[in-house]
Amino acid sequence: MISRRDAPQWLKEAGRGATRTVGRITADSRLLPGLLMVGTQRGGTTSLFRALAEHPALVQPNFHKGVHYFDVEYRRGLAWYQGHFPRRAAARKRLEAAGMDGVEPIAFESAGYYMHHPTAPRRIAADLPGVKLLATLRDPVERAYSAHRHELMRGFETEEFERALELEPERLKGEVDKIVADPSYLSHAHRHQAYLDRSQYVEQIEVLFELFGRDRVIVIFAEDFFATPEPVYDRILDRLGLPRVHPAAFEQTNARPRSPMPDALRERLDEHFLPYDERLANLLGEVPPWRR
Repeated sequence: MISRRDAPQWLKEAGRGATRTVGRITADSRLLPGLLMVGTQRGGTTSLFRALAEHPALVQPNFHKGVHYFDVEYRRGLAWYQGHFPRRAAARKRLEAAGMDGVEPIAFESAGYYMHHPTAPRRIAADLPGVKLLATLRDPVERAYSAHRHELMRGFETEEFERALELEPERLKGEVDKIVADPSYLSHAHRHQAYLDRSQYVEQIEVLFELFGRDRVIVIFAEDFFATPEPVYDRILDRLGLPRVHPAAFEQTNARPRSPMPDALRERLDEHFLPYDERLANLLGEVPPWRR
């Protein structure tokens, strides 16, 4: 039997369309997320998502990794969003089959833009009271370079890395104000070309702590997860109150070696991010691995 992950794209799209139609009608019988993986983009979230999805108590959206409701699809309404998730009864049967009677299922999704989007965190706080957030952070220089490469391959970027960095301030000028003023406005530059801005993590984590409190925000580092996945994974499960059940294997999707770039550029970017990383270390009480 072909797995959902390995299904051809046309089959995934057909499944998604059917899921949306049926899901909207049956939304009241479906789960809403108790956990959101809110970012960061190119931060190792795919590997972690796949590991979490193997836990019997954690259930992902049907035919999706991320629904992107709180950032770009918010106009569709909460019933549309809830329709993407499994029925409560089906999730409980999965737990029973795993011998976990008494454990409550937790729906979750991953959308790398949620943490960076100007209004998504407040939308989440309003619509999902009690939800926990999981933020995965990665060396900001590596993340910025990887994000640029990703957007270039997808056709959302046309400039080379250094030129894109030079253009970023002008591209982003006024975009946050436009997003806040008009909920229907979708900013191409803010979503696809914010290489430095997205890597200034402390500004985003401060917002999450303010809205949700530290006890509901789980912050991990991609480097730690790739180096020693088991303790990082267990820490997440402990924060969620779930039994420590591991996947058969921990994948390392997008865990690439050091990105190729001129030493002078790397040093300049490292210097740019230093004050943000120092503030992040003070906020978390932990030095990020790329600064250790």
